[in-house]
Amino acid sequence: MQNTLKNWNPTAILEPYKGTLFTGEWPTLPEMLRISTVRCPERPFFTDFEGENGGKRTLNFTQVQEKVDSLARWMAAEGIIHGDRVAVTGKNSPEWGVVFLAAVSLGAIICPLDYALHTEEQENLLATAAPKLLFVDEEKYAHYAEKTGSFAVYSLSSKFPDVYVYNLKATRDAEIKAPVPDDTAAILFTSGTTSTPKGVMLSHRNLVSDAFIAQTNMIIDYNDVFYALLPIHHAYTMQAVFIESLCIGAEIVFGKSMAVSRMMRDLKEGGITMMLGVPLLFNKLADGIIRGLKAKGPIVYGVIRVLMEISYLIKKLFGVNPGKQMFKAVLQQANLYTVRIAISGGGPLSQQVFKFFNAMGINFVQGYGLTETSPIIALNPVEHFKIESVGSYFAGKMEMKILDPNEDGIGEICVKGPMVMQGYYKMPEETAKMFTDDGWFKTGDLGWLDSENYLMLSGRAKNMIVTEGGKNVYPEEIEDMFQLEGDIQQITVQGYIADKAKRSEELEALVYPSDALYERLHIERGAEIPGAVQDAVQTVISKVNKRLQPYQRITKVTVLREPLAMTTTLKVKRSYNRQEKA
Repeated sequence: MQNTLKNWNPTAILEPYKGTLFTGEWPTLPEMLRISTVRCPERPFFTDFEGENGGKRTLNFTQVQEKVDSLARWMAAEGIIHGDRVAVTGKNSPEWGVVFLAAVSLGAIICPLDYALHTEEQENLLATAAPKLLFVDEEKYAHYAEKTGSFAVYSLSSKFPDVYVYNLKATRDAEIKAPVPDDTAAILFTSGTTSTPKGVMLSHRNLVSDAFIAQTNMIIDYNDVFYALLPIHHAYTMQAVFIESLCIGAEIVFGKSMAVSRMMRDLKEGGITMMLGVPLLFNKLADGIIRGLKAKGPIVYGVIRVLMEISYLIKKLFGVNPGKQMFKAVLQQANLYTVRIAISGGGPLSQQVFKFFNAMGINFVQGYGLTETSPIIALNPVEHFKIESVGSYFAGKMEMKILDPNEDGIGEICVKGPMVMQGYYKMPEETAKMFTDDGWFKTGDLGWLDSENYLMLSGRAKNMIVTEGGKNVYPEEIEDMFQLEGDIQQITVQGYIADKAKRSEELEALVYPSDALYERLHIERGAEIPGAVQDAVQTVISKVNKRLQPYQRITKVTVLREPLAMTTTLKVKRSYNRQEKA
């Protein structure tokens, strides 16, 4: 790709179709599918490895369009009309994508549900969404098919052929009312990590505008192959993989498991060029590569580390990427050689990991956003990234400001722009709380902006800890320091009352040790935490404490017998059962 950001215009691909295939400022999602099908009729769109004997299956844009149109006609014949809700829950798959696009094609509202939730939790969401149809994966089909409810149940799996999504054909014609850009396209139920689930209403305009505006800082086109590894019901993967591919005419490889062997096969056979993940995923990949390099011996590893420093310096100073060739064999062994760009989102990333992948020759950047902002509102440009930043916001396309900054410039991040949600479904009071009187959306995150509009995150406002000395401590910043510590699988920092009389608050770390630590110590996990494990954890804490300011240091360590609950984007839920602690 010869383009640079200076002459890059992502919306140029829309210009030939304005006034014919779409008439608004932005196309709707079905209009976007039609445009990409006209532009790239034979290009691969949906790929997975669920064919015979685990073989590769691919649908091109024309084939996806045909399946979407067929299912939309069937939905209309079944009485689905503009504004009705259609729910879908299942592992990432082409079938999931067809349901999504068919529902929004007739002006219905798609309601993707987290497939990892217990059925009781899903049922609560279904009661709120009140869909007329539910498309469900193989594992939960029987549960829903046996229940009587207000919605009909269909399958994403061909193991139930009579109700399989691809086999549903209309037996009569019915009118289809196409959506307009400001119609609600999706309701995304977000559990977050600390709050009651809410249904975020996102319009066609929200989703499509964000897909193109995010490209302001990132050059992508139909030659790219995106990897849908994280759950696609989540706003991050839905936008950055599914909708981006839809808009530019690129291929999606649907990953169904984070098991290392499956992921390695997907990466190798899929020819992935765009890999999006969360910090935990990239931490694991980096840790695996580093362990492999260390196994070559201290001298070889030392030489490689020196070369990595040189590679990173050249890239940072001159914009040249020598690491791809310098470490070609290493990247090929990790099945990452075809990866052109890797993006981390969904939480703060260690600067060590950010630097590691860039030094290895992969253009690695961070992004930032929330479900309520469709979600991308900041992204590091590959050509001018800042390792300490989650990216620059898209000035000229949206607005960002810091509300009530303190003496360090840190305050709540607020935004305005076409990607900001319509509101929470049937929750007008909760919606109103999220906006200032003059219309700025309040993210609930704390951060600051530098002179080039790059955003630096500090943490969640509700998680901030204030010490006895009046210092603000952001737990996420401290947790980031442990991301490459192999002895620790999970760590969460919280405040505790160290002196009841003074009500002074200090920092406690909840730590779940890694399997690797137990293996290294030749100890099996059990009901009790062995002293050797406690000591090893404390050694890591003490090492990191030395790099922290005195008011940031951890003064209490609680080693856990069981891991903390996590969301499907691999973030620890900040609600803890104190009984689980040793």
